[in-house]
Amino acid sequence: MRRAVPLLAGLLLLATACTASPGPGPDPKPTDGERWRPKPGLAWQWQLSGRLDPTVDVPVYDIDGFDHPASTVADLRARGRKVICYLSTGAWEDFRPDAAKFPAALLGKGNGWDGERWLDIRRTDVLGPLMAKRLDMCRDKGFDAVEPDNMDGYRNATGFPLTAADQLRYNRLIAGLAHDRGLAVGLKNDLDQIPQLLPDFDFAVNEQCAEYDECGRLTPFVTAGKAVFHVEYELDTEEFCPQARALGLSSMLKKYDLGVWREPC
Repeated sequence: MRRAVPLLAGLLLLATACTASPGPGPDPKPTDGERWRPKPGLAWQWQLSGRLDPTVDVPVYDIDGFDHPASTVADLRARGRKVICYLSTGAWEDFRPDAAKFPAALLGKGNGWDGERWLDIRRTDVLGPLMAKRLDMCRDKGFDAVEPDNMDGYRNATGFPLTAADQLRYNRLIAGLAHDRGLAVGLKNDLDQIPQLLPDFDFAVNEQCAEYDECGRLTPFVTAGKAVFHVEYELDTEEFCPQARALGLSSMLKKYDLGVWREPC
């Protein structure tokens, strides 16, 4: 899981609103059968903090869904970018505008980030409608895809007795909600469930598979013609880029704040 420093979220909204420039509107949104299906090897930018720089010469941007208005998404798409909507779907964040709508009983232990707590993903009766509204936001702002984060709670100390079956059910729910809205959807980390979830997800997003010697476990996505968007934080590019290129991953080095800076393979 990752997230930029959450206390900056309010300031970022004001800053990034200024990045959009006038231009032609985005292409019409695809129908469900024509949604974007990113192929292996696409270069990308992942920016979740700081003033958004829309000029990085890559075909894919991954940005925070709440922090950016529709005009920013439209500007990126007018520049020829596909745009991914970052959302936390497995953890509650106290700084989001809909935070008060989450019942206290669904909030578990902290996940290591200030203001965030794991969600009881077994309660799909409550979380389903809440996440549907968030995905409506991504669709209505013009995003092409969604990156749902914190989707491996069953492997963490959440405060709830979550099982692998609970996680599969919830991840498939999120994927289905995204597809119903014409959005592509990526599997974030959750390497153990790739064999079961590969048919449900259009691409993968991974952090630090090289550091933990796990990148080979992502090859089913590449073999299926689906992109793997990958970042490292602690390694130098010469330590992971040769393997990443050989595996067909879309890899780069980033700093933990996920600002503008990037060093691609």
